[in-house]
Amino acid sequence: MSDEKFPGWHGTTILAVRRAGKVVVAGDGQVSVGQTVMKGTARKVRRLTPGGHDVVVGFAGSTADAFTLLERLEKKLESAPGQLARACVDLAKDWRMDKYLRNLEAMLIVTDGKDIFVVTGAGDVLEPEHDVAAIGSGGNYALAAARGLMESDLDAEGVARKAMAIAADICVYTNGNLTVEVLG
Repeated sequence: MSDEKFPGWHGTTILAVRRAGKVVVAGDGQVSVGQTVMKGTARKVRRLTPGGHDVVVGFAGSTADAFTLLERLEKKLESAPGQLARACVDLAKDWRMDKYLRNLEAMLIVTDGKDIFVVTGAGDVLEPEHDVAAIGSGGNYALAAARGLMESDLDAEGVARKAMAIAADICVYTNGNLTVEVLG
């Protein structure tokens, strides 16, 4: 977020792991302002069911901005049921082109249990390599841990939980209070 508008705001680690036909999205619950934890139980992973298709979304950034994007994504998915890639690309185009949406400060990880996408306000719709994606303050820690754990015998949820625990041990803006959603 812009330091001019929101000095010292940090928080959120969101991780998605795909393994053996399952996709798990895990998010921590911490929101910090400077050196202070403002909330430790925030829920930043949501399950949507537009048109009867399950989609899980994890978000980092401004909560109000993320909810605006979730509503837009849900409308895109309702108009194109079962077409996650199309809905994400349409959302990214709107986000980049629309004067109002352009100012929204958030990032999304979106999955339908088959595909995983990272969607940004820069117009990016990225499919992760190595079946792992992460965003937020502790995202790089969780990503590195999950990539290393993909060599283990853990299932998708085990990898996600262990990687988030590692991120929480390293990143002061990440805690161990997880919301976990599983698809597949």
